[in-house]
Amino acid sequence: MSAAFIIDIAMAISLIVGGAFTLVGSFGLLKLDDAMKRLHAPTKASTLGVGALLLASILAALGRGEPSLQELLIMAFLFVTAPISAHFICKVNLHRRSCLSPPEAPTDRTWATLDTADEAPAPRT
Repeated sequence: MSAAFIIDIAMAISLIVGGAFTLVGSFGLLKLDDAMKRLHAPTKASTLGVGALLLASILAALGRGEPSLQELLIMAFLFVTAPISAHFICKVNLHRRSCLSPPEAPTDRTWATLDTADEAPAPRT
């Protein structure tokens, strides 16, 4: 196996991992019910997802024989700023929560809730 083939395999794996983390983060953003949970999923997943995609870009540049420093700078900036901004957003949410009363739980049949009491099967005799 040549070095170019190994770099291509590592690049493909990094692209798949980055895409999977980003996809999971977007599902977490859509499906989680609380603002704190919705913030947690995309922050963690997008940081790892974009980091893996940038790693694939670094590997592609190395495969061409043109090493690049921009991807490392972007990755360092992302890994520093994403957790800090998420932390500040969480602090704002905590301060808002202490001032506002919590909202009522939804009772209708939406995609986020499921009330199975109406659909309970009759007991067998």
